Amino acid sequence: MSKKYAFLFPGQGAQTPGMIKDVAQDFSSAKKVLDDVSSISGIDVPKLLWESDAATLSRSDNSQLAITAASLAICAVLKEKGIEPSAAMGFSLGEFPALYISGVLSFEDVVKVVVQRGKIMQEVCEKIAAENQGHAPGMSAILGLPPEKVIEIASKIPDAYAANLNSSVQTVISGTFDALEKAEAAAKEAGARRAVRLAVAGPFHCPLMSLAAEKFEQAISPVKFNDPKITLFSNVSGKQETSGENAKKSAVLHLTNPVRWTDEESVLAQLIQAGKSNGEEWSVFEPGPGQVLSGLWAKTELGAELKCVPLNSAESLKAL
Repeated sequence: MSKKYAFLFPGQGAQTPGMIKDVAQDFSSAKKVLDDVSSISGIDVPKLLWESDAATLSRSDNSQLAITAASLAICAVLKEKGIEPSAAMGFSLGEFPALYISGVLSFEDVVKVVVQRGKIMQEVCEKIAAENQGHAPGMSAILGLPPEKVIEIASKIPDAYAANLNSSVQTVISGTFDALEKAEAAAKEAGARRAVRLAVAGPFHCPLMSLAAEKFEQAISPVKFNDPKITLFSNVSGKQETSGENAKKSAVLHLTNPVRWTDEESVLAQLIQAGKSNGEEWSVFEPGPGQVLSGLWAKTELGAELKCVPLNSAESLKAL
C-alpha cells in the first residue's frame, strides 16, 4: 500500500489576525519560511500576520502575501515530517502555493509574484471603488441555490458575475457594491437561504478585474513557469494542468475567470478512486489558515469516507 497526499490550499478570506503564530513558535522550519518571505518581499511578515487587525489583513496587498506565507510555512513542517503531495490545487490565491509545491514556481518567484498580484489587485479595487462613489466592490456567497440559478441571476444584473463555483449549493458572486446588493436581494427572492458578504477587497474572478489581468500579465512576463512535477489542477479549466506555459496563461486568466472548484474536486476524486484500485492510500490536507476547503470537500462524493484535514495549528501538525 503506497501512501499519497493531496494538498488543497485556501484563498483570500481565510486570513485571521494571529494566524499560525503557534506553528512558528513550535516549529523552527515554519519560522524560517516566514523570515525568508520577509527577506524576499521586504515586508515584515510575522508582524503582518500577528499584529495586523482584520481590516488591514483583508486588503489584497496584505492578505495574499500573508496567506501564501502561512501555507508555505506549514508545507515546510509537513516536508520535515516526510509528507509531500502527489497532487495539489488551490482555491483562487491558493493556486500560487500550489504552483510552488508542484515545482512550477521557485520559492523566490512565488513570493515576488504574489506580492505583485496583491498590489495590482488592490490598486484596481480602489479604482473601481472611486468610480462608484467610494462604495467598495466585493464578493458575496449565495447559499442554498444551485449554481445554474445564481449564474442566471447574475447575468441579469450589470456588473454582477458568478465567480466561484464552490458547491452544488454555494456560488460566489463578484461585483460592484450596488450590483452585489441587487444580486443578494434577487437571490433571496429566488429562495436563497443566505447571502454572505465576504471579507475580501474586490470583485475577483470576473471581467471587472480586466485591468488587473493586463498589469499582472506584464508583471509576470519575465518569470519562469516550469512544467509541474506532480499532479496539479487549474481553477480556470477545472482540470489537470500539464505545462508551465499553460499555467502562466492561466495565472492571468485566473483574475477574470470563475474558479471551477467543484470540477477540480471531481477530477481529484477520480484520481483518488483510481489510485485505490492500484493499492494507493490517500490523505487530503488543507495546509493554511481556515477550514473552508475542508468543509467544501465534505460535500463531495468522497467527503464522507475521506475527510480533508485542515492543518492550521501546531496541535494539528503534531497530531500527524
